[in-house]
Amino acid sequence: MRFPFLLVSAFFAATAASAQNSQTLLATPTTVAWGYYSAHAKPVLTVHSGDTVIMQTASTCGAPQRLKAEGVADADIPTWLGDLYDKVPQADRGPGGHILTGPVAVAEAEPGDVLEVRILKIQLDTNFACNGFGAGRGFLPDDFPYGRTKIIPLDRTRMTAAFAPGITIPLHPFFGSMGIAPPESAGKWNSAPPWMHGGNMDNKELTAGSVVFYPVHASGALFEAGDGHAGQGNGEVDITALETFLTGTFQFIVHKGEAAQEHLLWPRAETPNAYIAMGFHEDLTKATEMAVRNMITFLSEQNPDYPHLSRDDAYALISTACDVNITQLVDTKSGVHVMCPKNLFTGPKRKSAE
Repeated sequence: MRFPFLLVSAFFAATAASAQNSQTLLATPTTVAWGYYSAHAKPVLTVHSGDTVIMQTASTCGAPQRLKAEGVADADIPTWLGDLYDKVPQADRGPGGHILTGPVAVAEAEPGDVLEVRILKIQLDTNFACNGFGAGRGFLPDDFPYGRTKIIPLDRTRMTAAFAPGITIPLHPFFGSMGIAPPESAGKWNSAPPWMHGGNMDNKELTAGSVVFYPVHASGALFEAGDGHAGQGNGEVDITALETFLTGTFQFIVHKGEAAQEHLLWPRAETPNAYIAMGFHEDLTKATEMAVRNMITFLSEQNPDYPHLSRDDAYALISTACDVNITQLVDTKSGVHVMCPKNLFTGPKRKSAE
């Protein structure tokens, strides 16, 4: 793609400061989409390209009563959480289980465009995370035919989790689910499986300072976010990560006609240090094929920063210098992402990228 990918922290700070407008979207019974993405969802907020939105999100750890029963102190449970469980009608929930904040419509976005979502900041909102699995779920359901929940204390000053005596996990907060409306024909799409709209990608690389590019399928794009994670291992094998409450600051930029012109069919992303291509499919091998093919296409046709490679060289570069990672194995559709380090490119940039 021809548009720039400047992802250093100073640039993000400057773009946030110069955003046309900034708004805050709290998680309330009227501002969440419980368990779905949909081209027919009514926007709870409409912004313009260049605007910034601060979005408060709920975790997947359950209702306040459940958290209290598991030993979470009242003071650590967000005061607004109970309203979501008490006031969102059952008829408005599902088919999935994630409580997503949004959708946010970007007025200029139309099918055929690309929506660039810059993740400017991620804030941890509580002092705990939960991890749990249930009977028949996770990657090894027959090995663990029962359910368990573990509450894990978080130290937001040191940015660590006290998993167990002698085991400390560094925190890297990110949103497990960030997506836009799928194609209209998909109807009310379950929030669990990721797809061409992004959604429940569970990609731990998409922390603050990263950016995701989505091909737009519906007017306004209809962005939603949730499923906050304080950290995660690739694979997310027991079906959950360090699930917690996050507030994210996102900037939205529309690139008119770029999805159609560049044949972008699947979301892709960048960190300050790497290009990322993704694939999602029920079959892990097919998900891997998709991710590798998407990176070949990026390197040979879409890289906005450096001269394009031949398809042969793109294939070889992935094999010799890029990493093919299992994103997650437990969301109905498995996820795979290819990481291509930016420091491999030591030659001059394309003129359009300068």
